[in-house]
Amino acid sequence: MSKYDTKILEDGCENLGITLSGAQIDQFMIYYEYLIEKNKVMNLTGITEFDQVMVKHFVDSLALVKAVKLDQVSTLLDLGTGAGFPGVPLKIAFPHIKMVLLDSLNKRIKFLQELIEKCQFKEITAIHGRAEDYARQKEYRESFDLCVSRAVANLSSLSEYCLPYVKVGGKFISYKSGNIDMELAESERAIKILGGKRQEVIRFQLPGSEIDRSFIVIHKEKGTPGKYPRKAGLPGKEPL
Repeated sequence: MSKYDTKILEDGCENLGITLSGAQIDQFMIYYEYLIEKNKVMNLTGITEFDQVMVKHFVDSLALVKAVKLDQVSTLLDLGTGAGFPGVPLKIAFPHIKMVLLDSLNKRIKFLQELIEKCQFKEITAIHGRAEDYARQKEYRESFDLCVSRAVANLSSLSEYCLPYVKVGGKFISYKSGNIDMELAESERAIKILGGKRQEVIRFQLPGSEIDRSFIVIHKEKGTPGKYPRKAGLPGKEPL
C-alpha cells in the first residue's frame, strides 16, 4: 500500500487523538481504492481525489471522537450510510464496535458487503431497507448504544428515523455543516416527542480543511412511543 502518501490521513487522525496501525492504514487504502473503482460504475461519491477523500470522508467520519468516547460504545447503527460514511471509517479505527450499516439503496449495500469481505471486518453488517421498517423490528428497535447519521435531511426527520433505534441512555448524533441554528430550534418538539433531549452542539473546523462542521448530540431519556417512526415517507414529507 506504499504507493499512497498517507500523511494527510495520519495527521488528521493525530489531530483527533487517534493513532492508526499499519494494518488500519492498509484497510483505509483498500477502502479508497474500492470506492474509486466502484464509483466508475455507480454513483457512490462526488469526491474522488485522494487527499479530498482522506479529509472530507475519512477524517470527517472519525471526527465523531469530539462528541463521544467511542471506546465506551459497544453497538452502533449508521443510518443512511451511503458509501459507508461514517460507519466504515469508524469500524476501521474502532474495530471492537459491533456495527450495522443501513441504506435504502441496494447497490450501495452490495458495495459495502463486498468491502466488508475485502477488509475481513468482523461484527459489521450492511442491510438494505428503509429506516421506518427496520425500526419496527424487535432485533433493532432500541437496541443500539449509538446511532449516527451523516445523511442530508432535516434534524426533525432524522430524529424520527434514528431515535427509535437508540437504547434509553444511549445517544443519537447527527453530522451537520453550515448554519444549523434554525434547524435546531425547529427540531426541539420532535426530539422531545421521540424520547430524546438535546445534550450539546459541538462546532469545529474539520482538521486539514477550512470546513465548518457540527455534531448535534441527542440523549435518549425515555422510550420512543410505539407509533414512531410513522409509515415510510412521512417523516421526510411531514416532519414532526
